Amino acid sequence: MPLGDCDHCQYQQTLLQQGKCKRGDLCVAVESGRQIFRFFRTNPELAINYIDADFWETRAIIAAFIPMIELNKLIDDADATVRRAVARRIPVMFLSRLMEDSDREVRILVAERLPAARLMKMRFDEDYLVRAMVAQKAPQGTLIHMMNDPDELVRKEVAKRLPQGSHVLMINDPSPVVRRIVVREVTARQAIRLLRDTDLIVQLLAIERVPVDALKLIEHDTDPDVQSAIAKRREDEAG
Repeated sequence: MPLGDCDHCQYQQTLLQQGKCKRGDLCVAVESGRQIFRFFRTNPELAINYIDADFWETRAIIAAFIPMIELNKLIDDADATVRRAVARRIPVMFLSRLMEDSDREVRILVAERLPAARLMKMRFDEDYLVRAMVAQKAPQGTLIHMMNDPDELVRKEVAKRLPQGSHVLMINDPSPVVRRIVVREVTARQAIRLLRDTDLIVQLLAIERVPVDALKLIEHDTDPDVQSAIAKRREDEAG
């Protein structure tokens, strides 16, 4: 455990005497995140004095204690951990300055906090997790612009939230995971196009949804699960 040198500390005659700092426990003079956090938790008014501290963890910690208006001074910090701490607290009106941050965790935090109406600028982000966050929050009417995203996870999030009637536009998606969502949302007639899907789960879901007369299109399918699903559907329809 790192220990500070109280004999040469600026707080020797003040905070130390008042019990507001303690060697090995509440100390800002050592490179120990736990001790530094405890120090500022006890002395939050001093955090602003350390905005230019050499130790990155000191700067990251004080981001939780300084007045929000001062966070702009850390927004371009060289350390990503500091910028993440800023992204968690900075007023939303300033978040746009971090939308193109080099650290993906910073950009994810930005996407989490930005209002939905301002998110679409991030739909082209290079990181799929950022784009997935955009797909989860963006206005439904804008999701059509993300249907062809190169990443399966992003398209899955898009498919979950597309407005009613739009899912047919993703009926030929290359991912079976996406098509399993689509087949549940398209109309019964549209689901006919998925009766011969290469994914068995999609095919079985389509069998449950199509008009029963459409089942004749696949009645010669040799897969036993398909035959069983056809038989059950016809039995259910017969009452």
